[in-house]
Amino acid sequence: MVSAGAAKADTLVTRLTPCIVLVGMMGAGKTTVGRELARRLHRRFVDSDHEICARTGVSVPVIFDVEGEPGFRRRESQVIDDLSQEQDLVLATGGGVVLAEENRKVLRERCLVIYLDVPPAVLWERTRHDRNRPLLQVEDPRGRIESLYHERDPLYRAVAHVVVPGGRGSAKSMLRKIEKALELACEN
Repeated sequence: MVSAGAAKADTLVTRLTPCIVLVGMMGAGKTTVGRELARRLHRRFVDSDHEICARTGVSVPVIFDVEGEPGFRRRESQVIDDLSQEQDLVLATGGGVVLAEENRKVLRERCLVIYLDVPPAVLWERTRHDRNRPLLQVEDPRGRIESLYHERDPLYRAVAHVVVPGGRGSAKSMLRKIEKALELACEN
């Protein structure tokens, strides 16, 4: 059953664009929230990092090891270009998707972009035991998260049509915030 908020949100999205995209830092909940949002809106869900792995047959850390971050970012841009043209899609992106100007342009023009803004302290709690995050395999991963957040936050805000603050709440509370933000956008 689709909630009233989800129904209004889906009406807005259908009117504006066929693709909803979630952006934000690693650990913000893009995949978890995106999967549930897609279920509620009866749309297909794709995680861009998982799609890159499916296309290459290897994990993100292996791509980083073999091709470096520039090689991964090239692959990411191709996947974003392809998926942003699909109908009835909810797409969770990797945290660095906004680094490429071409990605920001494609997402902003083709999709409804939602930024899940989660504070660095919460991101650290969520990611500190995850060894599949190549950018956190440094001497000071907590400092790295804070640095990445301050570097990327303005880019997320620039590409987003909707900014949803997050924190220690559940995926369901984040979904309610998204639905409320989309309802408000419908009314404007």
